[in-house]
Amino acid sequence: MKILDNILQSHKKPSPSTQALPPLKKKRSGIQIKSEVEIERMRESSRIVATVLKELAQRVQPGMTTADLDDYAEQRIREMGAVPSFKGYHGFPASICICINQEVVHGIPNPKKVIRGGDVLKIDTGAFKDGYHGDSCITVAVGKVSPEAARLIRVAEESLYKGIEQVKAGNFLLDIAGAIEDHVKAQGYSVVEDYTGHGVGRNLHEEPAVFHFRTRQLPNVKLKAGMTLAIEPIINAGSKVTRVLRDRWTVVTVDQSLSAQFEHTVLVTPDGYEILTDRNRV
Repeated sequence: MKILDNILQSHKKPSPSTQALPPLKKKRSGIQIKSEVEIERMRESSRIVATVLKELAQRVQPGMTTADLDDYAEQRIREMGAVPSFKGYHGFPASICICINQEVVHGIPNPKKVIRGGDVLKIDTGAFKDGYHGDSCITVAVGKVSPEAARLIRVAEESLYKGIEQVKAGNFLLDIAGAIEDHVKAQGYSVVEDYTGHGVGRNLHEEPAVFHFRTRQLPNVKLKAGMTLAIEPIINAGSKVTRVLRDRWTVVTVDQSLSAQFEHTVLVTPDGYEILTDRNRV
């Protein structure tokens, strides 16, 4: 997510013919504390996301196109009674964001874009069911990747869990950010600062913005039980600086360095957290 609404304002809103969801209705303001009923619904939408990502990770093979994976993801999301969260959202044309190597976020699936052995493949998707979204991202090593690529992927996943370990009622958003930043920088990588995590629930993007680096740009929110957060650090092997391509969606590293990302939808509990999009539970 671009730092709050900047990226959303930069894209056309979907036309009625492409709008598959109601996410663009007027949002309830402020940070939403979810009820037990809401949490249970989010568990289901998140379970669908986790299932689809697990299946995609097992399905990826050199020679497939990024559109092949998008078609499969949409089919499976709908088979499980949900709607793809991303398709039509502010004009995005697909059910997954898919990025290869130096692509950072918001890559558009393309039937002409072939996945090759050695690629670092990022797949981000969401599902909307019974009024609530789940949201998650994985990075997949396609076939045999270079040692440098394998290490980047490992550190990206570790950084997500370093952040999640800080989640519990009474802690602060910047506890999450600091844990991620410290781990990433200690490994010699950079944290992308242009894009953040976010609250998630009735809307795909809700307050608060979840930073992955220390900042004073927004208040350091205290976590409360019932908050649901999409934590999604993006790390680059080189510069943290990115740029948007002409399609106005796909973001790439300015120095062509590799990028990796992992994301989970996480529930804040009184004494810790629950990972709602945990792929090990599906």
